[in-house]
Amino acid sequence: MTELQLFSIDNSLPHGAIPFNQIASKDFVSFIEKGIAETKATIDKIKKQTAAPTFQNTIAAMEFSGLTLDRASGVFFNLLNCCSDPELEEASDKISTLLATFSNDIQLDAGLFERIKTVYNQQASENLNSEQKMVVKKYYEDFVRNGALLNEKDKATLRGLDAELAQLAPKFGQNLLKATNAFLMTVDRKEDLAGLPDSAISAAKQLAEEKGQPQAWMFSLHAPSYIPFLTYADHRELRQKLWTAYNQRAYVGDDFNNGPLCENISRLRFERAQLLGYKTHADFVLSRRMAATPKTVYDFLNTIVTPAKTAAEKEISELKVFKKKLSGTDEIMPWDFSYYAEKLKQSLFNFSEEDLRPYFQLEAVIQGVFEHARKLFGLNFKDATNIPIYHPDVKVFEVSDANGFVGLLYFDVFPRENKRGGAWMTTFLEQGSTDGKNQYRPHVSIVCNFTKPTSENPSLLNFNEVQTLFHEFGHGLHSLLSNCHYPSVAGTNVLWDFVELPSQIMENWALEKETLHTFAKHYKTGALLPDALYNSLKASKNFLSGYASLRQVSLSMIDMAWHHTESGTIPDIDLIEEQVMNPLRVLPHVENTNFSVSFSHIFAGGYSAGYYSYKWAEVLDADAFALFEEMGIYHPETAKKFRDEILSRGGTDDPAVLFKNFRGRSPDSQALLRRSGLI
Repeated sequence: MTELQLFSIDNSLPHGAIPFNQIASKDFVSFIEKGIAETKATIDKIKKQTAAPTFQNTIAAMEFSGLTLDRASGVFFNLLNCCSDPELEEASDKISTLLATFSNDIQLDAGLFERIKTVYNQQASENLNSEQKMVVKKYYEDFVRNGALLNEKDKATLRGLDAELAQLAPKFGQNLLKATNAFLMTVDRKEDLAGLPDSAISAAKQLAEEKGQPQAWMFSLHAPSYIPFLTYADHRELRQKLWTAYNQRAYVGDDFNNGPLCENISRLRFERAQLLGYKTHADFVLSRRMAATPKTVYDFLNTIVTPAKTAAEKEISELKVFKKKLSGTDEIMPWDFSYYAEKLKQSLFNFSEEDLRPYFQLEAVIQGVFEHARKLFGLNFKDATNIPIYHPDVKVFEVSDANGFVGLLYFDVFPRENKRGGAWMTTFLEQGSTDGKNQYRPHVSIVCNFTKPTSENPSLLNFNEVQTLFHEFGHGLHSLLSNCHYPSVAGTNVLWDFVELPSQIMENWALEKETLHTFAKHYKTGALLPDALYNSLKASKNFLSGYASLRQVSLSMIDMAWHHTESGTIPDIDLIEEQVMNPLRVLPHVENTNFSVSFSHIFAGGYSAGYYSYKWAEVLDADAFALFEEMGIYHPETAKKFRDEILSRGGTDDPAVLFKNFRGRSPDSQALLRRSGLI
């Protein structure tokens, strides 16, 4: 294959899969440069054609002009996040700048914008369908929001801002990953492991052996190591040590300090928004969201703050009383919270999170979400061992239904030192069609950082990891079941505060017995999850829901504080958290710790001025799932309606319209508070 054929949809591999085994890190700059040149040549022909602008010869032509470049850049950034190496890191700045410059070249091209503007103004005469109208609107607004109406001087300024921003976001993520990897806590005495479950001890022993210290145990800041230690370790000083290291990542010290990046990114976003005629970055972002304005976001968050904080304060008081009975003191520091919360949960509901783990073997849970998708949407999943992968941990599945091939689904679920933390879904190919047929089916990747297998046990998940898998699988279904014509509005290409509905609604099924009984079986005996254990799990679903809700609101408020500064004065990185968090705190603040520096959702991801969307979408998912509860959680007609009106439609219509088409009415604003037990 030639360089660009490696990323062509029409390559010789099954379903046009990416030939990862033929792609070298050192070649990505060349891939991107050639992809840009190819796409530029195609767009230049669109711009210079003599025919009058129409939807087909301008908008539709542009829609399919850069598919190879999109795939190449998508693969690059996914590998940078999942399998980073020095060559990828070195290429990151250059590729980010190349892509930002290319994007500016296109969206600041006056001749090209004139054609798009003509189609936008005359669309009524072209008899376009609703999806085509949304695509036209998206192109016109994207060009305007990226400077098409600016004068030449301001366009040059915008180019400079975009070039800087393009480099800072990847740098933020790289710093956070390096800071996370830089710390390991070594435990030399077995008695210091008291309270930890065998699975955590086994993983710590394996990590120590990998690091050349077979007589010790090692704990990292990656979630599968960090969370069990904070939850179960009796050794308070070691909990404090690990918690402090986690909350000082990318903050204390100069090597990987993200503080200046937070301030620079926020400042550049503000300047960019002002240049485009918006008061703040939040105003700019929210003008293309369901919420529409910062005021709407603040009003929404404030409806949650009071009941959430009231509940959280009561929860912390109960936790202090409980701690005093156990230890003689009621002091709850942040490194005490998970530990005593778990013990209180055990006391109240007569089970431990670790009691569940033997019933959640990773492979069984994956098969469980597949069975879930089969029962809801008639999907089937087959191992695709003939598809190249980028790491031995990756698994690929061919997805089909009664009508044939649906898409490819990649799973990459274990942590690595060269892989950033968290969980996400991405695509290597969006669904779309150039000729009225479903020519391009999606290639979807689900990336997580779950508990790894050890020499003693397979990968056994905790319940939070099970819910995370259902969540990301929901995003995957949104892309896999897309049935649109144009990739720019297909799958998850929807308004950002709607994108979490398909993912968050899936978490509801993880708490249903009918769903759990398809996969929650003891990994040794095959016994089903006992009813007593299930009933305890179900009864505990709103345990500390006030604290959890208040935390999400707090993070949303931090996000807004960074991005809704009308004065243009970027707050001090510590002061901004003090001003935002102090009124919302229910646990003491610890000096020399900071959250913003690790807030990759807003500084290295797409959630700037949009973190509120998790809570916003929870209202939608709570109300939507209530219909499944009413009709039956696998009710065929309700599932078909959810697929037809939500999952398959992508961004082809206003989200409020799509939701109303499914639910039969607008969302019930009280649905979330009811489900969380806050009212």
